[in-house]
Parts: sequence; structure tokens; C-alpha cells
Amino acid sequence: MPENTTRNLNMLLVEEQALLRRTVALTARSLGLGTIHEAASMEAAERLLREHSFHGAVISIDCGSLPNCTYNLALLDRVRKGLYASDSGIPIAVMAQHATAELLNDLRERNVSRVILTPFRAKVLLDTFAEFDANHKPG
Repeated sequence: MPENTTRNLNMLLVEEQALLRRTVALTARSLGLGTIHEAASMEAAERLLREHSFHGAVISIDCGSLPNCTYNLALLDRVRKGLYASDSGIPIAVMAQHATAELLNDLRERNVSRVILTPFRAKVLLDTFAEFDANHKPG
């Protein structure tokens, strides 16, 4: 995609690793994919979701240090219930360490468009945002 065709798309990336977030956000901007808003935690993501309307999101669903938790789907549920400024049907991809049949079923029920298993390269996230951009219908 040519560099000077930046669209006014807002995308959300929820990932605790700062280097990955920064790399993806800066590269997406240079490729003209729109603006990638970065959130290091679910709490930060919720603040952004309340304040901004997004055209797509990539969300890490790993629980980090939460005890007895395999995956955290609460943010997905709140987006799909329309509790934020974004349309409840925005495309969402998730990042996870493992994909069980149960998890894939839970994600399918939440209309998740892509599952990205770790480890992965930053290019996978850029491709996902580019797909969201290509599928975006202005309006």
C-alpha cells in the first residue's frame, strides 16, 4: 500500500509487550493502515473503548498473572454487548498461547474473525489490521 494513502481508520491493539505494540503501531502508520491505538492492559483498553470508536481490534486474551484463569474473554463480551463507543460488530482478532476446541467454540460464539497463536511475527498483526482495513466499508 502506498505510504501517502493513510485512511482515518482507528484500530485497537491490546497487548502487554510494549515493543510489539510500538513496532506494529509505527509500521502500520508508515504503511498507511490508519492509527493503531495501544493498550497494555484490559483496563487501558476499556478506557480507550469508552472514548473512541474503533474499526477493528486485536486483543491478547491470555490472563497473565490472574489465578485460575486460562483466557480472559470479558473484554470481548463487553464489546459484543455494545457497551463501548465502537460498533458491537467490529472485526476482532485474538492472540492466545493455545487453541483448544472449547476456546475456538467460545471465540466463534463471540464472532472473532481470527485467532493468532503465539509465538508469531509482528507481520501477522499488520496483515490482520490490513484485512480489517480492506473489509471496512466507509459510512
